[in-house]
Amino acid sequence: MDVLAIFICGGRLARQIARLTCPFPSPYAQDSQKTRSTLPNHPPQNLTVATTGASGSLFLKHLLLTLERDQRVRNVNFIASDSALRVMAEELKLRGRSNLVGQLIGKAARKIHQQSNTDIGANVASGSYPSDAMVVIPCSVGTLARIANGIASHLIERAADVCLKEKRPLVLCVRETPLNKIHIRNMYRAADAGATVFPLIPAFYNRPASLDVMAREFAYRVLAHIALPQPDAYRWKG
Repeated sequence: MDVLAIFICGGRLARQIARLTCPFPSPYAQDSQKTRSTLPNHPPQNLTVATTGASGSLFLKHLLLTLERDQRVRNVNFIASDSALRVMAEELKLRGRSNLVGQLIGKAARKIHQQSNTDIGANVASGSYPSDAMVVIPCSVGTLARIANGIASHLIERAADVCLKEKRPLVLCVRETPLNKIHIRNMYRAADAGATVFPLIPAFYNRPASLDVMAREFAYRVLAHIALPQPDAYRWKG
């Protein structure tokens, strides 16, 4: 076999290996540097927080409680899907949309402002609005699918799409088990577009004494990821 034949066969083998190791091609013809999100030069001051129809409302509660008392944060735009309302009613015994934030954090909010998921013309729907980062917690696999495939028919998906196109941090706290291939491919697509897939998996090495402690520590980890570390967060010392 001459050198040219070896070269051709080697190229074919490389392509076959690539297809086997990555069976679903990236829908984005961009390298990781172009899709990587960037944090602002200061700690995030203007955040978007969304919640969707997946179990884990307690984690949302502690994220909002932490943001409300964090003096570095000036504004939080909060969006809840219809399915999220059903989940919160089951898990936290909340009732209706009236004073939803107050029901979640147990007091009147100073900086958290609720927005309707049907208001596709809200401020966070535009790239000109200076949102520093967005967290979806919990993130259902349906919401993940729409974000990963650019389907922005409601405000949550549109705000996430804006974060991706503006190269702003987008954290998706996906909650589902077991995962099928569609879920895994959508997580890959979202990550490839610039999002951080942050599965809603709490830690146990800190031996949490209650569900609230467990949920609070997870919220702290999410916030640390977007440059809002909390002083009382548990840190492993080895």
